[in-house]
Amino acid sequence: MTVIRCQNVTKSYGRNKILNNISFQIDKNKITGVIGPNGVGKTTLLRIIAGYIKKTSGEIKVFSEDPFQSLTVSANTIFISDQMMLPPTLTLSEIIKSSSQFYQNFDIDLAQKLFDYFPLKKVQYYDKLSKGMRSTFQAIIEIAARCPLTIFDEPTTGMDTGVRKDFYRALLKDYIAHPRTILISSHYLNEMEDLLEDVLVLKEGKIRLHLSISEMKEWAIGFRGDETTLHKWIKDNKILHTQEIGKYEKYVVLKNDFSEEQLYQARQDGINISFVSPSDLSVYLTDENRGGIDHVFQ
Repeated sequence: MTVIRCQNVTKSYGRNKILNNISFQIDKNKITGVIGPNGVGKTTLLRIIAGYIKKTSGEIKVFSEDPFQSLTVSANTIFISDQMMLPPTLTLSEIIKSSSQFYQNFDIDLAQKLFDYFPLKKVQYYDKLSKGMRSTFQAIIEIAARCPLTIFDEPTTGMDTGVRKDFYRALLKDYIAHPRTILISSHYLNEMEDLLEDVLVLKEGKIRLHLSISEMKEWAIGFRGDETTLHKWIKDNKILHTQEIGKYEKYVVLKNDFSEEQLYQARQDGINISFVSPSDLSVYLTDENRGGIDHVFQ
């Protein structure tokens, strides 16, 4: 079953086009990472899906309805970002209690257990929390809500490394027990790669790639060797990334359109070949300079 269907969606503010004619679909009960650097349209896309803002053109369906001002989408979706403010006059304990009355599937026992696990105090007020603690508290509410569509926008902002790992572990364990459709936006893929089933990579308001994590692991390939030998193999291929290794060697990333026979021959020519990790690939696909920081020194 398709939960989100997006067809030729564009979002503009005046002459500034944030999303540019994007199309994709997301099926029920999958965890999808929405990956890309700042300013590529991740938050705008998530806000359109949640029904918070209206698209400029195109068609989007969430639970088979246009999400903008849809009661069905609103009742079945939770979207919390680091831009959102929770009631400053309520204690954290009171916010959790109010949330349990608002979300039909809210598990208040789980929320209390997570609350006790993380260093939060029930009598604290939300607006007095540090950035990391706010993110942790928001994550507790969002996990415990168990909405059919759960949207995390940069959920680990300000969290310590250990807290981020605990958050992803808690989310995965609850997802396994209570499957739902989950979207998680992030700048980086590496820390949540093991959590995801699909990855949607955005660049400049367009979809650069939309694959399962298993397909992404074999989508690109890295060649390392001396420049003369490499030229034979890369001259007719689009280079996604290049990096100098020492004085005479280069590392080049290409789309993996090579046959096993071709890869065997490249190895015979002395080229070291390796698959590119999804986290590295997401960086290469959204990097303006194919050579990375090396490009500055050329």
